[in-house]
Amino acid sequence: MIHVLIDTCVWLKLAEDHRHTPLLQVVSGATALKRMELLVPRIVLDEFRRARARVIRTAERSSAAHFHEVRRSIDKVGGNRRKQSAALSFLADVQHKLPQIGRPIESTLDDIEELLTNAQIIEASDAVMLRAADRALHRKAPCHRDKNSIGDAIILETYLAQAAKKANGRRYAFVTDNYTDFSVPNGDRRLPHPDFASAFSKIRSMYFTNLADCLRKVDPSFVSEVEWFAAHEETRGISDLMREHQLLFDQVWYNRHKNTEWKIAHNKIKLVTKAEYDKLMAKDRRNHGRVIIDSVWQLGRAAARKLEAKRGKDNLGPWTDFEWGMVNGKLSAIRWMLGDEWDMLDT
Repeated sequence: MIHVLIDTCVWLKLAEDHRHTPLLQVVSGATALKRMELLVPRIVLDEFRRARARVIRTAERSSAAHFHEVRRSIDKVGGNRRKQSAALSFLADVQHKLPQIGRPIESTLDDIEELLTNAQIIEASDAVMLRAADRALHRKAPCHRDKNSIGDAIILETYLAQAAKKANGRRYAFVTDNYTDFSVPNGDRRLPHPDFASAFSKIRSMYFTNLADCLRKVDPSFVSEVEWFAAHEETRGISDLMREHQLLFDQVWYNRHKNTEWKIAHNKIKLVTKAEYDKLMAKDRRNHGRVIIDSVWQLGRAAARKLEAKRGKDNLGPWTDFEWGMVNGKLSAIRWMLGDEWDMLDT
């Protein structure tokens, strides 16, 4: 039997994203058949209960916004008035019933909460709390970024305390999709952060950023169900593309800003007034890459500070040339999907 601690963010994803919900049935089956046992820190149960109302509200808003966009699209397209009127009438009826659409999500949340409450609830010991506080104090993962991650530290230390037990034949697994806090930075997200990587192995104490991968380890008989889930995943929507596009845009812009900062510090680019800039540009347009207006540079520095606060410096580099190539390639690919030509990397 494998003793599995599943992070709060994974449980919430099972409810929020219907593409992942089928895995909940696999978890239920594995626990019922005693193939796995859930380890549930008290803080995971508390976080899940606090997030429940938010998840339901988000689902209702998302559905309402979607139908609103569909109605607007029908109005814009026009066409046969009778068919248009029928479509709008049907959508109005559906929109009237939108409050009921949240019920499937509520049912999924109920199923998850039942699984959690029936599992082994682990109270955080004084030793666990002290070790978690020590991680936060010394900025060790998952508390190495510019945010309050003490809850994540308590979850991790609770798992490590359980996995440290030397009972014969016991195997453990930690599952999270919060790779920015728990996984190795700027590398293979499937690997744990170096600050606690020594506590994990390929057999006795395993680390996963994908619940399906963990379930394959639990019992090979679940492979067919997991593969069915993977085969039926839907393509990513426009909101997913836009969200990732904005992150990549910010990363590329910040990298260019830092390169400019280095060039200014090493006198490769000169700060000038607006009047000086206009004179230099009138003399030779190639001066564009040699000088920058001082007031414009100050605005850029302010924008960079805001971006650091928003994204966290760990998400903005510095990275290797290969990693920056991947970032630019991803941005180019998403822009192509959104209608731009290949290699359009303006920021």
